[in-house]
Amino acid sequence: MSRTGPAGGALFISLEGIDGSGKSTQAQRLAAHLAHLGRDPLRTREPGGAPGAEEIRRLLVEGDPDRWSPETEILLFTAARRDHLERTIRPALAAGRDVITDRFADSTRIYQGATRGDLRGLVDDIHARVIGIEPDLTLILDMDPEVALTRGLARRSGEDRFEDFGLAFQHRLREGFRALAGEYPDRCVLIDAGRDADAIATDIEAAVARRLR
Repeated sequence: MSRTGPAGGALFISLEGIDGSGKSTQAQRLAAHLAHLGRDPLRTREPGGAPGAEEIRRLLVEGDPDRWSPETEILLFTAARRDHLERTIRPALAAGRDVITDRFADSTRIYQGATRGDLRGLVDDIHARVIGIEPDLTLILDMDPEVALTRGLARRSGEDRFEDFGLAFQHRLREGFRALAGEYPDRCVLIDAGRDADAIATDIEAAVARRLR
């Protein structure tokens, strides 16, 4: 279910997209923008965002690409998401704070549910039973997978397990996210992330302003 609240209330915002599309940078800029407006945003991420979830994160983003089956990944991501929801997201929203998360359930729908097998039904079923909420606004950063993959691998963060699946995988991810934007037009906004950071931030701020109204 969607968590859309009254106009002007606390917003739950997710940023989605392929690896290296600039989500973390734009999440940081959006948090600064909302703070400038006098709001009290909380910036977080998935997998992670709470102590237990951060421990699970290391299992998911490090190591060999074939370390886990898609089904195991779905369970691990959902476990991390539940901890994140209980300990970070819900308390912040209840306190009237905007929450900006770098990834949420849509990533599991695409990464595990649509590109590593026909598991979307399983993802949605577990999500409905265990998580039960959607963001008020999802910003999907869309860009050329080849450029994004080069950028992601250049970070050498050690958290490059999904980048290691290769360029074809990133192309499937992009197609999946673009399809998701059409599936959920009420909450998803497709953002052209192939431009400079200022232009992307301007479009994101406009999308958030529309939702606040």
